[in-house]
Parts: sequence; C-alpha cells; structure tokens
Amino acid sequence: MTLNRFHGVMPVLQLPYHENLSIDYETLSREIDWNFDHGVTGVVLALASEIFRLTDTERDELAERTVGFTKERGPVIISVGAESSFQAVRHARNAERAGADAVMAIPPVITRCPADQIGAYYEELLGAISLPVIIQDASGYVGAALSIQNQADLFASAPDRIMFKPEAQPLGPTVSALAEATDRRSRIFEGSGGLALVESFIRGVSGTMPGGEWPWAMTDLWNSLTTGDMDRARAIHSPLAGIVSMLHNLDSFIAIEKMLLCEQGIFKNTLIRGPVGYRLDETSRNQVLHLFRELEEICGKGSSE
Repeated sequence: MTLNRFHGVMPVLQLPYHENLSIDYETLSREIDWNFDHGVTGVVLALASEIFRLTDTERDELAERTVGFTKERGPVIISVGAESSFQAVRHARNAERAGADAVMAIPPVITRCPADQIGAYYEELLGAISLPVIIQDASGYVGAALSIQNQADLFASAPDRIMFKPEAQPLGPTVSALAEATDRRSRIFEGSGGLALVESFIRGVSGTMPGGEWPWAMTDLWNSLTTGDMDRARAIHSPLAGIVSMLHNLDSFIAIEKMLLCEQGIFKNTLIRGPVGYRLDETSRNQVLHLFRELEEICGKGSSE
C-alpha cells in the first residue's frame, strides 16, 4: 500500500451518543458524509473520539461501522494504542479485519517506558498486521514525549509503513527535528487541531488531523496553503487558532467540538461519557461562538449548511 494516499485534511471524528449514552450510529454516518462533502481526504478514530471510554466490543463495532460509512471515499485510520502490547495488537488486528487502511498508536501512558520498550511495542504492532502504523506522540495531552531518535530508528526499520503524528511541545521545532531525523522521507501530520498548521506546513507536513467540526474551514485553509495563498491562510487561521488556543486538555477539545457540531445541525446533543475533565461555561461558550461566526464569515459558510 502506498503511503501517498495519506495526505491533506483527515479529521478525527467526534462520537455522538443517544440520551442513554449508547453510540448514535445514524448521527456518526451523517458526520462522516458531511466531512467528505466538504473535501476531507480521510477520517480518523482517535483519542478525541473517546475510544478509551468504550468497551472492546464497542470499539470493534465502531471500527467496522466507520469503514462501512466511509464507503471507500478515503482512508480510515483507527487508533489502537493501549497500556500493553497485547491490548494494542488485539485492537490493531480488529482494525485490519474491519477494513481500516492504517492504525495509529500512542505509547503506554501509565508506564514511562525506556526507549527499547517503546521500540518493542511498535515492532510488535508492525509484526502483527500488514497495515501502516502512525506513531502518535500525544504528550501535548497525555503521557511523556517520545524521543526523536527513537522514532527515527523505528522509521528506518520500516520506512514504507511508518508515519508520524507529533504533538510534543514545541510543535514546530519537533516537526522539523523529526523530518530531519528521517531525511525528510517520512509522512508527518499536524495534530494540534489546526493551531500549528501554518507553521507545520512550512516545515513540511503531509497533512493535518484536526477535529471534525469545521471541515469547510480546514480544507479551505489547507488548499490556501498548498496554492501559496498565505494571506487567505492567515485570515482563516486567526479565528481558528483563537478557538483552539482556549483548549487545554482532551475533554475541552471534545466539549467544544461537540458544541460546534450541534450549532451546525450535525449532532443532536453534546453528551460525553463521564467522568469528564472539563465543563464548558457560558463565557467560554460565547467566546468560542464569536470566533466561530468570524470563521464562518471568512470562509463564506453559514451554520445551517
């Protein structure tokens, strides 16, 4: 499988629930269609999809349903990271059976592993499946940062199967360091919700994995960057970055993304399985909506679209 398929805007899907907190698959299908209608190149199930709040049975079904709803319009990437290689391999094999095009994995977050253990973890994943593996350093939210050398060594062992989603601070220099360490041959994806996309694009990323709440803005921003229209790119980026900069943990991303999906008529509610680490207050909500309306105006979109 060529890795050239993985590029552009590939949003991390939000997970909708019914009032009883079971997964609302009808709304998920609508979310996927809406994203592809706005030009995304693939979809992702990852941390902001609340996968760690699901049972194994739910994760299995979610992977299968997402592949089915996507209808081969673009690659499906499924996060399989876990606290043990045994668990991660289990989830990866299920993702492959479901028809996913790649898996993404954070390292264990409870155990601070030495480099050789991190390497063994990813090598077990590579050996258990035939799909590409995206190494996600999610240390901007959870866990400890992965060393650049550790990641480069893994890439050297399987350059035709490994990609990266770095989120360690500082983001821009981390992207550059990873690109340099892999001789600029690796595919790297921006993962800060679009906050660092302009800078990361200049540093050579292949795409971005933002939230799925504003595909019309992210595809407009990506297209502006690829065509060299930096004035438009910076205009779009300004209110977008204003919103993302207000978010400080994973649950804040989830809460605001679901709120904006409701504002646009895609989601029916903003339910999150608890316990949660963030509650959206009225002042923050009003600030987000003000910036969101500004973003809609710049991109020529209305919330009813």
